[in-house]
Amino acid sequence: MGFPGTWMTESESMVYRVVPKCACSTIGQIMFYSDHGTFFDGDIHDSTAGLHKWSQADSQPLIESNVKEHKSMSFTCVRNPYTRILSSFFDKICGIQRNGRRYRGNLVPTLIQKYGIEVGSPEDGFEFDQIKSFRRFLLFARDTIKFRRPMDPDIHWSAMSGHISTFIVNGGRYDQIFWTENFNDGMGKVLKATKTPKKVDLKKIPRFNESEGHGPKRAHPVEDYFDDLSMHLVYEIYKKDFQLFKYDFDDPSNKMPVGEIDLDEVHAKLGD
Repeated sequence: MGFPGTWMTESESMVYRVVPKCACSTIGQIMFYSDHGTFFDGDIHDSTAGLHKWSQADSQPLIESNVKEHKSMSFTCVRNPYTRILSSFFDKICGIQRNGRRYRGNLVPTLIQKYGIEVGSPEDGFEFDQIKSFRRFLLFARDTIKFRRPMDPDIHWSAMSGHISTFIVNGGRYDQIFWTENFNDGMGKVLKATKTPKKVDLKKIPRFNESEGHGPKRAHPVEDYFDDLSMHLVYEIYKKDFQLFKYDFDDPSNKMPVGEIDLDEVHAKLGD
């Protein structure tokens, strides 16, 4: 199986396991900059040179050798499950994608037909009942993850622990896992522990939010989207994420972690 979703700098200074909707665009651009002193011109997910990716055949033997011998700092980044699933909804379900179309072709029409979701459109200013539609989307996300229907789960809303575990199961070990909510501190520790060809000043690095501006803005506080049933569904889907990455399940309004991530626990529980 190898190391899907893994990126590595060309200098092999660091290895990153991508977790969608967890600052991956910014992290990828920092990695690119740390080798080249410039940012990739465009969405870093579209790059095919300047950064090793498992999806590029030529990069695979280099990544595999590095990870198995643990030659470099290996890390990943996580995010509060409540805000992550909300972000997935607004970006992938409601938003218009970079190619000017809806995400995954017939996905949104399927959701409208089978789950009664509304998503609005640029023409009507994305006017729709966000809370009602999001809660219906949550049912759909649960169905994809628990029952693999009406489709397999999408990488943007499948559990973080699932993404992170493939790296461990196939022979990798993380040196650091940090929180999106405390980004500069976490990424700062990664950079401090590595020698990069170009110096990175985190305070001057912009945030690369490639999904911003393509869909509706969130109209309510996070906690308004989650009633008792929604919280139950979120826990059903993301129980391991809450437990391993120390987020507060009981209070959707608290996006900050409530404890320290125990790397040994993560490797033990996700390494089976």
